[in-house]
Amino acid sequence: MTASPAWVDSLNQALKRVPVLPLYFVALVPAALMFQQALSGTGGPDPVRALEHGLGIDAFKFMLASLLVTPLRERTGINLLRFRRMIGLTAFFYAMLHFGVWLVFDRQLQWAAIGADLVKRPYIIIGMIALVLLVPLALTSNNTMVARLGAIRWRWLHKLAYPAAAAIALHYLWLVKSWTAQPLAYAAITALLLAYRLLPKAKPQRARNGAPARRATLAE
Repeated sequence: MTASPAWVDSLNQALKRVPVLPLYFVALVPAALMFQQALSGTGGPDPVRALEHGLGIDAFKFMLASLLVTPLRERTGINLLRFRRMIGLTAFFYAMLHFGVWLVFDRQLQWAAIGADLVKRPYIIIGMIALVLLVPLALTSNNTMVARLGAIRWRWLHKLAYPAAAAIALHYLWLVKSWTAQPLAYAAITALLLAYRLLPKAKPQRARNGAPARRATLAE
């Protein structure tokens, strides 16, 4: 394995000094702005639908960003592992907000209408499946659960991110019912990031003394 360029090493050193906790709040700023626009009536002719769609798209973006962390590190050396938990949890937060807006503001908790929607619009069921798959990931995205489950079982559980991402892509494509650039681009990116996981993995880098190089820990 070749050494990373100097600028990559410098970038990784700078990233180590970035605190993670404030990024949770920064990541939710777009959601706050979308809610503000919807409540103020500046969110377009159908503010509820615009809010619902915007939250769903942002959930998808953060989900793809979380899947990008590994290939980015392996192919370029840029290490965002310490931010992956924040990115994944933000994807879950946005997905929950997306679902909540549909349930409360769009369907107004009218259970008969919700049941009819599930029959008439199966893509909603696909979206719910994606959300259900994200729940155990969110609940175990903390050091306590990593310790309880053990690293191996934790990693296997978090492979649920792959079918969740595929379900989100299918939900979006089925929802728009059109082969326009944006949904196709998101679907293509999802397919590429999932296909990357099927590529053969390089052997672990070895230190000069012949011992395997230290792997990045889950908490990094």
